[in-house]
Amino acid sequence: MAIVVDKPLPEFEAIATGGVKVSNTSHLGQIMVLYFYPKDNTPGCTTEAMQFRDKYKDFVKAGAVVFGVSRDNMASHDNFKHQLELPFELISDNEEKMCHMFGVVKNKIMYGKKVKGIERSTFLINAKGILVHEWRGLKVPGHVEQVLKAVKALKKAATA
Repeated sequence: MAIVVDKPLPEFEAIATGGVKVSNTSHLGQIMVLYFYPKDNTPGCTTEAMQFRDKYKDFVKAGAVVFGVSRDNMASHDNFKHQLELPFELISDNEEKMCHMFGVVKNKIMYGKKVKGIERSTFLINAKGILVHEWRGLKVPGHVEQVLKAVKALKKAATA
């Protein structure tokens, strides 16, 4: 089942680093940021993870929990998380269940060959489990600030 803005997330369950279970209902009451990225230890993904890391306290202050999602296995995620000292968990979606559900698997051209890859995308889910915003095919510079701004606006709207 595909995701739709302004609708609750379909049922899913995944395991993140640290043995954390993440599902469509696991973080109700909190704003959830799910950011999908192509691969651990690549330049753009490393930069994006570091930017989420550097703003993490601001996300927490705004009532949000952040998860990175890629097709890498748990050992790769543990290493990536440790290397960059990431304060948030990474979800291993090596079966691509979440990637397909969120529609981030795309055909890309790399070195002249067609390959299936992950389109860098971020999804913002409100405290009631409803997808409220999505950024697809994004560029890393300035993106984390955009997401943080949207999280703060969501928190402000919820307390107004």
